[in-house]
Amino acid sequence: MSDITKFSVSDLNLFYGSFQALKNINMEIPKGQITAFIGPSGCGKSTFLKTINRMNDLIEGVKITGEITMDGVDIYKDMDAIKLRTRVGMVFQQPNPFPMSIYDNVAYGPRIHGIRKKNALDEIVEKSLKQAAIWDEVKDKLKKSALAVSGGQQQRICIARTLAIEPEVILMDEPTSALDPISTLKIEDLATELKQFYTIIIVTHNMQQAGRISDKTAFFLTGEVIEYGETEQIFNKPRNKKTEDYITGRFG
Repeated sequence: MSDITKFSVSDLNLFYGSFQALKNINMEIPKGQITAFIGPSGCGKSTFLKTINRMNDLIEGVKITGEITMDGVDIYKDMDAIKLRTRVGMVFQQPNPFPMSIYDNVAYGPRIHGIRKKNALDEIVEKSLKQAAIWDEVKDKLKKSALAVSGGQQQRICIARTLAIEPEVILMDEPTSALDPISTLKIEDLATELKQFYTIIIVTHNMQQAGRISDKTAFFLTGEVIEYGETEQIFNKPRNKKTEDYITGRFG
């Protein structure tokens, strides 16, 4: 496991109008690992996740101060947001395949980036679906609507769609909260496999999930990072009483 820093976050604050949603966040997120964000609803986990690929830019009245660098480059000052989002892919809470075929879902990003040749697209679609551990289930249904398969399969198609543009980082915002336990385990196994090739950051309400798959965990509360460290340390020997109370189920 490498501890090379992928993202460095310094003194990050985020305001929605006069409401401060993130307070003074400082964090180094390592490359090639799974970092989990845990904490009760409304504590800033998803808001912070969305600052990493500048999704909050799309919301009116948002003000951000501080700095986030990716491989040493400031993503707000020195990087185009569109380019950033090709390097930092996102998988959402609800599976959101486009209302088109499975093939066209996965080929969508590469086509936007100018790949038109059928054999090149075929290769990308197959590789991405294999990486998302769903090729065997859908290889005979590629022309069928992506909306015609189960929720767990839809989510893996969305992951394949993200992988097809060859990002370096995958952000996952509660990717299994709408799924059954078997589909959840498939996505968890998949995330563990993908970290060989990608940096993964996952927001989860499911503490067992964070404990099972992440290398590092950050505990958020009311917009602040209360504690951040190796997952094993956070779960077994938390240094902060609030972390301990949350992990042992005393609140949240």
